[in-house]
Amino acid sequence: MAKPAVLTPGQRRIQRALEVAPGALTWTILIAPVVASFIFAPYIALAIFLVDIYWFIRTGTVVVGIRRTYRWMKRAAAEDWWQRCESLTPAPGVGDPHRIVHAVLIPTYTEPYAILRETVRAIAEADYPTENKVVAIITRETDRPGWENVRRLEDEFGSRVRAFFHIKDPLLPGIVVGKSAAMAYGGPVLKRELDALGLNPKDVVITDLDSDFRVHRQYFAYVTYHYVTDSRGPESIFQPIPMFHNNLWRVPFAVRIMASACTQWQMFLSSRPDRLVAFSSYSMSLDLVTKAGYWDDDVIPEDSRFYWKSFFATSGRLRMVPVFLPIYGDAPEASDRGMPWERVKTHANQYNQIKRWAWGVSDVPYVTVRLLRHSEIGLWLRARRYGYMIFNHLTWTTLPVLLLFGAALPRLLQEDWNLTTAADRLALYAFILINIAFLNIAALILVERRINPPMPRQWGIFHQIWAYVQLGLYPIVGLLFSVLPALEAQTRLMLGMYLEYKVTEKVAEGPVEGTA
Repeated sequence: MAKPAVLTPGQRRIQRALEVAPGALTWTILIAPVVASFIFAPYIALAIFLVDIYWFIRTGTVVVGIRRTYRWMKRAAAEDWWQRCESLTPAPGVGDPHRIVHAVLIPTYTEPYAILRETVRAIAEADYPTENKVVAIITRETDRPGWENVRRLEDEFGSRVRAFFHIKDPLLPGIVVGKSAAMAYGGPVLKRELDALGLNPKDVVITDLDSDFRVHRQYFAYVTYHYVTDSRGPESIFQPIPMFHNNLWRVPFAVRIMASACTQWQMFLSSRPDRLVAFSSYSMSLDLVTKAGYWDDDVIPEDSRFYWKSFFATSGRLRMVPVFLPIYGDAPEASDRGMPWERVKTHANQYNQIKRWAWGVSDVPYVTVRLLRHSEIGLWLRARRYGYMIFNHLTWTTLPVLLLFGAALPRLLQEDWNLTTAADRLALYAFILINIAFLNIAALILVERRINPPMPRQWGIFHQIWAYVQLGLYPIVGLLFSVLPALEAQTRLMLGMYLEYKVTEKVAEGPVEGTA
């Protein structure tokens, strides 16, 4: 959201109206079938059945997209991408891969040293020339333990990269404390350091990396190859596939289900670049970062906001490039231990993480106003990207609820309709469609088995089978840990109860007992 202090009263009223709109529309969609079922039960039943048909088609489309992405990932992982870079021959439109420097910007606060070390180690060990890798870690100016962590990391890994920078964020007045504000401060500082090294901004690729994410060994080489062989590389955002696998078998089953769902959804989006938006960790040229005006220091969802800033800065020429390689992160986890129902803090971390992602709905006012201003961008492109954004936020909170409860409403609230043959037939058809759609979970489990890390050795065969059977609980888990936090985010925005950034507690490697 824009800072209220810089808005005129008229602009503020427009912004508030746009903030209210998503939540108001969501609640209208949720409440309308209840009210209308008393009077228009047959029409509501038919509408819900059409929603079921849409869900059936969408589920099949998602499964096909995920499996396609998985095949592309297997092929990408089998390639030696730096060898492909070195085999490139000079030609018009092909850059020199040896000139491309990857600068990784890592904001951190209260991150355990062991987790940070694994993040930096993965960068140092990536199959890419040492002289073309730069690491920059952002800590708060007051975070003395963080200073010590960075010093230890520089001592161990500084010789394995071209440069190692420690950026100390003073938390300037007026910011919304969080990752976006840290990146907003750290970006220009890193730019000055890279300028001092004499680097051309178009020869530098910046990676916005979460502090618990570990890049694939081939990641930098993969991005470099596609960056130098495409003339639109400097106006592209490269999006790897986040897999929350670092602690997958240590977290409770509900958190594990959400980690799998998030991973597979990103796999689907990678098969549809026209729907892809920057998420979590991603890469782009330093030239694009400066054109976009860096990150904003007054928002929580830094990734989606940076995407839209880049979209407008390039007059819609921005291209999302899927990176068909995984980047490994942590599923939300706290220091509590015990059986799943005892791990309240861990489940709260999961809920708050999804709520923070869902707070991307706060981009609606920002995007709406600027889409109207940027008439140089084609109308169809503006309408399509805006439509995807609105549709995703609305279906996130409404579609699962309508699927689970919508079909029962007309029959419960209208006795006359309940006694008709048409009601029985629609209910039967809906039951068949939904169950066939849920059978696709089996196809997703097969993909999940292939991409997941090995299970703990002490788990028996029953334990292992049960861990995958639990994925069938997604409709319930998704309602609690995806729909509800997203609905809270939209309702908060509607009521003007703005979200505050909460740092997610992270824990280093530990036991896996009691996680299934």
